[in-house]
Amino acid sequence: MRKTISFLAILILFLSCKEEVVKKPERLIKKEKMVDIMYDLAVLEGVKYQNPTSLVTYDINPSQYIYKKYKIDSLQFAQSNVYYASNYEEYKDVFDEIIKRINDQKTVVDSLVKIENKKKAKLDSIKLKKAVPVAEDTLIPQKKKIENLKLARKNLKNNDSLIK
Repeated sequence: MRKTISFLAILILFLSCKEEVVKKPERLIKKEKMVDIMYDLAVLEGVKYQNPTSLVTYDINPSQYIYKKYKIDSLQFAQSNVYYASNYEEYKDVFDEIIKRINDQKTVVDSLVKIENKKKAKLDSIKLKKAVPVAEDTLIPQKKKIENLKLARKNLKNNDSLIK
């Protein structure tokens, strides 16, 4: 009986001690808006590492840009980020949505690049057609080229002391 009471007391103690790890902040950013913010941050970080001078050229500070765009402050963002990070499933959902958006955007960009490359190839072929052709009589006939190469090879063998 005594063991049962001790076991129940320990069990109740464990169950009563369960608290939220991080309390919900007063100015919590909604999940959808948080996804938008973190997506924009991911894109800006990508730009920063792929073409660092572009952000400097346009005098863009990624964090300040995000705070201004979404009308939030750094504390609100930090608290919301910590809150979502404390709940694994919710944070995973946020990042899954960000990855989905990035992949969707990549598909769009890849298709635009393909279209642009096709246009460029078409323009290049038009330029080649418009180019002034070389007169046939100025070209060395193929047989003459072969004869010249054979003669040069023979002369090289005769003049080179290492080749015997």
